[in-house]
Amino acid sequence: MKKYLIDTSAIIEKVPSKLIKEKKLSGEIIITNASMSELENQANRRQEIGFIGLEEIQNLQKIKSKTIQLRFVGERPTPNQIKFAKAGEIDAIIREHAVKEEATLITADRVQAESAKAFNLNVIFIEPKPFKEKLKIEKFFDTKTMSVHLKENCHPMAKKGSPGNWNLTTISKKKLNYKILREYAKEIVEKANIDSKSFVEISRSGSTIIQYRNYRIVIVRPPVSDGIEITAVRPIKKLDLNQYKIPEEILERIKTKARGMIISGETGSGKSTFAQALGEFYSKDKKIVKTVESPRDLQLSPEITQYSKSFTSSEEMHDILFLSRPDNIIFDEIRDTPDFKLYTDLRLAGSNCIGVLHSASAIDAIQRFIPRMETGMIPSVLDTIIFIDSGNIGNVLTLKMTVKVPSGMIEADLARPVIEVTDFETKKLEYEIYSYGEETVIVPVEQQTKSKPSNALAEKHLENEMLNYVSEIKAEIISPTKAIVYIPENEISRIIGTGGKRIESIEKKIGIKLDVRPLVREKETIHYNTSESKKHLIFQVDKNYNKTSIGLYLEDKFICYAIAGIKGEIRFNKKSELGRILLDGLNTNKKLELKV
Repeated sequence: MKKYLIDTSAIIEKVPSKLIKEKKLSGEIIITNASMSELENQANRRQEIGFIGLEEIQNLQKIKSKTIQLRFVGERPTPNQIKFAKAGEIDAIIREHAVKEEATLITADRVQAESAKAFNLNVIFIEPKPFKEKLKIEKFFDTKTMSVHLKENCHPMAKKGSPGNWNLTTISKKKLNYKILREYAKEIVEKANIDSKSFVEISRSGSTIIQYRNYRIVIVRPPVSDGIEITAVRPIKKLDLNQYKIPEEILERIKTKARGMIISGETGSGKSTFAQALGEFYSKDKKIVKTVESPRDLQLSPEITQYSKSFTSSEEMHDILFLSRPDNIIFDEIRDTPDFKLYTDLRLAGSNCIGVLHSASAIDAIQRFIPRMETGMIPSVLDTIIFIDSGNIGNVLTLKMTVKVPSGMIEADLARPVIEVTDFETKKLEYEIYSYGEETVIVPVEQQTKSKPSNALAEKHLENEMLNYVSEIKAEIISPTKAIVYIPENEISRIIGTGGKRIESIEKKIGIKLDVRPLVREKETIHYNTSESKKHLIFQVDKNYNKTSIGLYLEDKFICYAIAGIKGEIRFNKKSELGRILLDGLNTNKKLELKV
């Protein structure tokens, strides 16, 4: 009777029962106790492949007959041999028994097959074939389903709609029991191990995370959860960056200036969808793009390499990314401290990084970095925060380091390094980040409100007093003991005096501390006439503006500065580029203004 020794990989792939069913296998089937121990160890750690293997052996026990015999051989491996199973310890024991039993080795592991051939053993290598049929859980999905949530003794539920606009619905009146969910879980792991486009990303004793084609599947078992639970998430939309209708100014920043970008948002808000669109945008812009994911669930073109941090260390990922020289790195997503550390290190080394992060608001994304790095490093790591809300860009924040007195404080000796967090579209200062005592705080900046009537009177009185010293002034009372005074820039040094002595004497006389700043006047539109000579387009302004720098604006768009001559004339050669632009504007009745 012919002997066949089945290794662990062949048992997990259910090779023996398939060959028996196809009448391609008969004789004595030998299984080593080393394989049994490996499967038991996996099952004890709640890994589905352990249960799949044990069920296959139970099935062989049921179908053994006169033509099929089943025998177990060998000693149980030591704990160290089981510990180093991935390094080939168990495979070596299996090969030794194949030699001893003079049996043909059946395996689904290519490395095992090649090693056995090197030892001149008879080997049958069965390459796993992908399943044609769909997963059973796919029946719960339709075109509008974002995710399916299956839990023991509960009705199956599904989120239907789009990011930020979905409803949780019951999709079956029949509750799911433990046996059905175990079958679903077993099938998912089994098919993921065979399918070349699928990966078992993380396998722990109480949970398994799988990327099965475009489904991200999380299987959780007791004792981690109170019952077996399967969550399957599927992207329902792949968008191009143009479909987001991004304002030109923000798009320009994304293209050229944002080097430490964070895409933040709540669960299901569309962060990964936007990251996908961004990755494709950079790739089409002739950039080398790589991703760091866990699991690898971004739907990207083949030109973009997707790395899994589940199968490597931060050090190895660090080396790969630096040596492969990508132009842009997408980190989807940053979850724990090692992830934050890797992102920070990549940014400080000069890489252009886009991180995906869960947060309830844009400022909370920065808050998550604060405990993990020194305050002064934050602007070097982060420069742009894009908050995604309901699938669209909610707001964009930018960061800048400066030294100043924080808003709400008065005394100059309270100046310190402050990170200003500004709304990119409105240019409004929203938050300040600085050290206060031993803590790093994020303080919302309250926008100035209209002055109280009493302040208005005090400002008027202060302006009248200061006109004794300067030609022009605008005063602003910011507290009972301090005011900001805006005076012409050329008078600032005179009013401050040598060593600040003159301003001190003025402060003592008026009784309030003064913060002197340059007065910036609003540009005034001036009257002009136009005429033409043979070669020139001539703008005639009042002679009082001679030798004055005058700005020209066409349809509110700045064109250039020009200095008026002694007679108040500004001349442009009609054949010059500026001359043609201005002449065309006048001929087509466009709004052309001169401002000083």
